[in-house]
Amino acid sequence: MATTNRDIKYINRDFSDFRSRLVEYARTYFPSTYNDFSPSSPGMMFMEQASYVGDVLSFYLDNQFQETFVQYAQQTNNVFELAYMFGYKPKTTGAAQTVVDFYQQLPSINDGTGNYVPDFNYTITIGENTTVTSQNGSSFLIQDKVDFSVSSSLDPTEISIYQIAGNIPQYFLLKKSRKAISANITSTTFNFGAPQQYQTVNINSNDIIKILDITDSDGNKWYEVDHLGQEMVLDTIKNTNVNDPNQNGDTPYLLKLKKVARRFATRFTSLSNLQLQFGAGTPNTITEEITPNPDNVGLGLPFEQDKLTTAYSPVNFLFTNTYGISPSNTTLTVRYLIGGGVGSNIEANTLINLNTSNTRFNNNNLNPTIANYIFSSLATNNSVAASGGRGGDTLEEIRQNTLALVASQKRSVTADDYLIRALSMPSDYGTVSKAFIEQPKLTDNQVSTIETLNLYVLSLNSSAQLSVATDTLKNNLRTYLSQYRMIGDNIEIRDAFIINIGIDFEIIVLPEYNNNEVLLACITALQTYFNLNNWQINQPIFLRDLYILLDRIKGVQTVKSISISNKAGTTSGYSQYAYDIDGAIQNQVIYPSLDPSIFELKYPDTDIKGKVVPL
Repeated sequence: MATTNRDIKYINRDFSDFRSRLVEYARTYFPSTYNDFSPSSPGMMFMEQASYVGDVLSFYLDNQFQETFVQYAQQTNNVFELAYMFGYKPKTTGAAQTVVDFYQQLPSINDGTGNYVPDFNYTITIGENTTVTSQNGSSFLIQDKVDFSVSSSLDPTEISIYQIAGNIPQYFLLKKSRKAISANITSTTFNFGAPQQYQTVNINSNDIIKILDITDSDGNKWYEVDHLGQEMVLDTIKNTNVNDPNQNGDTPYLLKLKKVARRFATRFTSLSNLQLQFGAGTPNTITEEITPNPDNVGLGLPFEQDKLTTAYSPVNFLFTNTYGISPSNTTLTVRYLIGGGVGSNIEANTLINLNTSNTRFNNNNLNPTIANYIFSSLATNNSVAASGGRGGDTLEEIRQNTLALVASQKRSVTADDYLIRALSMPSDYGTVSKAFIEQPKLTDNQVSTIETLNLYVLSLNSSAQLSVATDTLKNNLRTYLSQYRMIGDNIEIRDAFIINIGIDFEIIVLPEYNNNEVLLACITALQTYFNLNNWQINQPIFLRDLYILLDRIKGVQTVKSISISNKAGTTSGYSQYAYDIDGAIQNQVIYPSLDPSIFELKYPDTDIKGKVVPL
């Protein structure tokens, strides 16, 4: 009886290893059966075919194993799935943001005491989700209505005299301001029949910012949650209580917990596909509001003592098996926002075209002539440029943001936690392009004595160049971070400094190479090296790396010199801050300033100058 105890190796990974091991195996266990191992023998043909199959299977095994790690995955859908698994939500676009000023005129009226005041009977209301377009066609959306008949500390109205006749005011000018984001509202519908567990639908579109709202045929609202196990949502209520001592600009909305059965979760499966997933329950579950109390916290746990060791979450403290209901025998209308991108960073004083389809007078029975004049007086403008618009996350940005988010687990404990939280701010509030965080220095000019961290940020302008973030963007970031900061932390958001640079280099070209082609290749390599996506705040410039970079260009014999110079002056389009480059060089490394700053090659087509010199 032949023995089956064979010495089998499991460490072979490629074609050569498989082939060598099969030959060795045949010689060891079948020495008299087959001994022709020449390359053209039939036996070698079968061995090489088996090695070929083994090599292919090994490759796909390695590839599949690689795709299970977010830091090594290459396929877009896998990177997205892994990011969601760790709690990071990739962004497919970044919406620019600005403040839009709204104006309307009002006729004057005598108040009976000889004084002329605005006639508020002619006030106009501009509805929510109204769009304003720029001269180049960029569309911006305001999500709050503009009611000129109301003025408060939360929503002030500026009033000035617009037109005078014989020392008597004829018309007054009213001004209100609203935040606006670069977005358009798009809607689609989905029909559902019999209930199915965990149904999914897909929205195929580019530059999706977020889901605005979902309603069904019966008028029920569906709520977006981070995951289907999240039963509680934070519902916002306009803070209109005049007796509330906290009613100020910092608390425009009140929040309450609300248990919802009609809920859905979203995830991007690619840059142009957003998937919506619903629950598994039946519509018998009724939406109700629940306030946490000792009687309902932990409801669903099998034993009372389990309450001592259970990890509670404020968004799911009931521990029931429901994951929301599944839509059935209804039609869901989904409204979502699209837009953003670098091109949405429009200049100031360009948002002048108001869509008046959602605009009306607050009162009836008005003088038609005066009403037509007042309606035509409506005007808009953005006094500050829009900022925060950018493209979606690259795969590498998704990897790095995901890895950084894992450590914080949605709790901002360390400085890096705040940094990644700032970079992951929802795109409809604007996007921070560059961020750096550190503890305050003794030399810092602190606003108060309790700052524990300084967060330095920068945004992008319409040309994808670095710019100082607007106050609106920083206010949004401050509000966003307040939800995650520790109770003892106080964060001051500051502007980082921009150091614009120019590059001059000299090379010697090998014989038989075209000087212009080699020079162009060197300039292209430097443009790629100094691309903004490759640079962060406080990153130094290693001159040795630049020499190596150019020396590897085909046709370059020697890199004779490379010099970095500072470009400053707002009249030339550069940063207002000058920097002593020569004084910042130590051991062939150009260090940024002690104040957080970033090097930027602002005009790569003109700020890189190369020269071919003789040997």
